[in-house]
Amino acid sequence: MNESIEIILDHLLSVTAESEIVEFKEAKNQFDSNELGKYFSALSNEANLRGLESSWLVMGVSNTRKIVGTAYLSSLKLINECKASIAQHTTGRITFREIHEFIHPSGRILLFQIPNAPKGFPIAWKGHYYGRDGEQLNALNLEEIERIRSQSTKEDWSAGICHGATLNDLSKVAILQAREAFKKKNQNLASNVDEWDDVIFLNKAKILINGKVTRTAILLLGLPESEHFISPAIARISWILKNKDNEPKDYEHFTCPFLLSAQSVFNKIRILKYRYMQEHSLFPEEVDQYHPYLIREALNNCIAHQDYSLAGKINVIENENDCLVFSNQGSFIPRSIDAVIRANAPESIYRNPFLSNAMVNLNLIDTIGSGIRRMFTIQREKFFPLPEYDLDNERVEVTITGKILDLNYAKKLAQKPSLKLEDIILLDKVQKHKRLTDTEIKYLKKHKLIEGRKPNFHISSSVAAATGQQDTYMKMRGLDDSYYKKLIQEYLTKFGHGKRADFDNLLLDKLPSSLDEQQKLNKVKNILQDLKNQKVIKLSKNKTWILEQDS
Repeated sequence: MNESIEIILDHLLSVTAESEIVEFKEAKNQFDSNELGKYFSALSNEANLRGLESSWLVMGVSNTRKIVGTAYLSSLKLINECKASIAQHTTGRITFREIHEFIHPSGRILLFQIPNAPKGFPIAWKGHYYGRDGEQLNALNLEEIERIRSQSTKEDWSAGICHGATLNDLSKVAILQAREAFKKKNQNLASNVDEWDDVIFLNKAKILINGKVTRTAILLLGLPESEHFISPAIARISWILKNKDNEPKDYEHFTCPFLLSAQSVFNKIRILKYRYMQEHSLFPEEVDQYHPYLIREALNNCIAHQDYSLAGKINVIENENDCLVFSNQGSFIPRSIDAVIRANAPESIYRNPFLSNAMVNLNLIDTIGSGIRRMFTIQREKFFPLPEYDLDNERVEVTITGKILDLNYAKKLAQKPSLKLEDIILLDKVQKHKRLTDTEIKYLKKHKLIEGRKPNFHISSSVAAATGQQDTYMKMRGLDDSYYKKLIQEYLTKFGHGKRADFDNLLLDKLPSSLDEQQKLNKVKNILQDLKNQKVIKLSKNKTWILEQDS
């Protein structure tokens, strides 16, 4: 092994300059772990773009090719810990193919062998994509990201043939259910379906390809023991029940056939009745805590859009604090939920086109682009919080809340005729103190829906009035600075002098609730400084504040 590594090292040293796929670092004793992760992302992506299997980061060598030796990762234990540490923050938990140690006469050298990014999937470090411009480490530019992502359209994982698999590896019960689902979806063909044998039916449902068993067939209809045909991918859905302290109480794992397993997961979730009093009524309104459509849409979306090449599983977490969390591996291809809501139209690209098409034929999902928007509309009509999507770390997570957080606000906001669904989604983010983009801020301010300064926005007075939230509005907005200045002056008139801590105690609980503790302290400091500049107050010799007229 040392001989082959020596050949590789000689070749890398012979290159006249560093390039996008080779980097040299002295790292005599240490190297920043975050920088290491950035280089991993950059070199992995650059290897993909150049059609190479690996790229290299060499430590113990200066950028002039002089071998200086390194004491970094001085034991096998530290090397293995480094591999694990990198995997925690990269796309799909990808890490070094190997970290080679080579003892050169001039010193110890480490050669980090970095695998190329998989086809269609740029590698991120802590959610950010990196690349190289010559020797410079930079963000991977948009054209390069799209060039890597477009590779996935050339090969559909879900359409792959499972060599050696036959109809005997599929569940007869699942096939029968698939027939019924297909007839329901394609009623014009219902009379013909019963005449078809299984091969003809599964070909027409686009689950098999010319009678050959596909990965889609294994996922949707395969016997549990047939999962090995899609290895290293796995067919796994985990249902986990957590108590109000977020501790697991129960769990169950489900495998293929997903056509049956999805129903089993649905049956595990408790759909309780939620009651609340309507205005001017003696009778409570009663609704399902979780609308069945929301559960099925979220779960089937996880199955259709899971990135199975990452060998991860789908999670469904049921919390006793009244929320459901669905998550699957892989980036959100439309890039943003806002874009989906605005477009209200189908996407042009799907991660698993063959699988998605089969699920459409079995009436599990649609591809007309209305599913997510309908989820938001259902929650809005029940006055429940809107679905929350988390699209970080190369996964998609959606949280559905099964209770009303503020009935008066939700009801009046939902019934305000001038507000579109897109407006309510943005105001929902404001109420939940979610970060707004500059574009969203500009839109909300233009339509006079929010007030305040970034990042401490709150609903505007017009929205507050329409939703009965005047008290909340006043707490979020706070009072004019003149009010706070008057309190300070009255304090000094009565007591003669005051320390900074005295004014903190006087004002902190009266400042806007949209400010955090440090921001409130800064606000008091600025008010005092403003009064000083106006020559209303000043600091005395013993470092206490007094009125200027008393000096």
